[in-house]
Amino acid sequence: MSSGAAITDAPYRLGEHHAFESAGTRFLYLVPSGAIFALDGIGQDVFDFMRDQDRSKQELILFLVERGYSETDVATALFELQKSDVVRVADAAPDLPQIPIGRTFPLQRIVLNVTNQCNLACGYCYEYSDDKISNTVGKPKYMDREIAESAIDMLIAESAERPSIHVTFFGGETLLNFPLLRTSVDYAKRQSSAAGKQVEFSLTTNATLLTEEMVEFFSEHRMGVTVSIDGDRELNDRMRVFHDGRGSYDVIVPKIAMLLQRHRTNSIGARVTLSSGVSHVRRIFEHLTKEVGFDAVGFSPATANPERLYSIGPQKMSHVLGGFEELAWEYRDHAVENKNLGFTNASDTIKELHSGISKAYPCGAGLGLLGVGTAGDINLCHRFVDSPVGQMGHVKNGGIDHAARTGFLETHHLGARSDCHTCWSRPTCAGGCYHEAFIHYGDTSAANLHYCDWIRGWNDLCLRIYGEISVRNPAFLDRFNDN
Repeated sequence: MSSGAAITDAPYRLGEHHAFESAGTRFLYLVPSGAIFALDGIGQDVFDFMRDQDRSKQELILFLVERGYSETDVATALFELQKSDVVRVADAAPDLPQIPIGRTFPLQRIVLNVTNQCNLACGYCYEYSDDKISNTVGKPKYMDREIAESAIDMLIAESAERPSIHVTFFGGETLLNFPLLRTSVDYAKRQSSAAGKQVEFSLTTNATLLTEEMVEFFSEHRMGVTVSIDGDRELNDRMRVFHDGRGSYDVIVPKIAMLLQRHRTNSIGARVTLSSGVSHVRRIFEHLTKEVGFDAVGFSPATANPERLYSIGPQKMSHVLGGFEELAWEYRDHAVENKNLGFTNASDTIKELHSGISKAYPCGAGLGLLGVGTAGDINLCHRFVDSPVGQMGHVKNGGIDHAARTGFLETHHLGARSDCHTCWSRPTCAGGCYHEAFIHYGDTSAANLHYCDWIRGWNDLCLRIYGEISVRNPAFLDRFNDN
């Protein structure tokens, strides 16, 4: 790069950023690009000089020359810092996300809710949330083959030039409709091959109905499996019970052992739902990894109106964050030794940070992902299936309602969420889960303000851990480069 590169005469100010320090190195997380910038000596001097006020070009040059830098080095540094948006012209318009008016997006994944029935009666299940109960009346309990195949045809047709698509099976309890899962996998493979596409599969299950036949099928078709389990017997059986009140732990653990032993062609992870009575992060993680045998465990608070008894609440959430922080530093320790700790929450966030993710939407719902209910109704995602909220057509009656989908994407884009425009964490959050927002505020477009401090704290922690890994063992981060 030319050392004589021209820079503007207008005053400079620091670009939107979040500063942090790791392993003796100072970093800036640059908003809204999502880039992470390590400050060298001249960068640190510029940052410190501009931290409290705007500076003119001449002020910057004089300051840096007085610090002993050559005019050539100063010109090069200022050009690089402006190009990276560490510094910017003071009167430049803010880089707010632009709403994609009228833009369409190819579909990549469908979630088939193959049944709305379940053999468990988990206390926090969102199948019983207020937006669904009245709307399931008259809906079939099980998806049939015609609906499933129509949904798969829709996915292929709406995926445009995407070379790979994904079908996720969900419920209720997914395995109550295993025969449909089997025929749907075979159909999707045939149809995607004819269309010149690859297709991948995954499912979520409570594991109570697992059989060797099922596991062999999952292994043969390289299906990713997520098992819902909330820890050891005492913790799991507080919420994850059969309809007669019996706990599910003793039923599922032998079946999980069989799954882990026989299925090795794709990932198998545990998903833990945290609630008011189940918030013991360290205890749960160690039990599920060391005693049950999972390689990866992820945690998510139960989606709940604050009035619900199982709502986790601020006090319990503080306890959860302490457990998350312990595991996150342990993740750092493993990474420095080039080992992976299967704490999914940390690995997913660090992957996003490493990839420079800057989201316009919090997730793929309505974007590259849609959910399909047992009757063929299309909705935002699996959480909204059979809800009157976010409906987007029917797989057999007209397919996707593109006007509804486009309208949703315009009104839920980060650019339309004014509450988020000054938050440094917006590149990885983008306002938060739509279903969480609806349950909490009655509005899918509302930002999850009740989680803002938690998200900022978590992202700051993961940035510091990322910085340490990047300094002490950068090779560990190569595993994320494909993404």
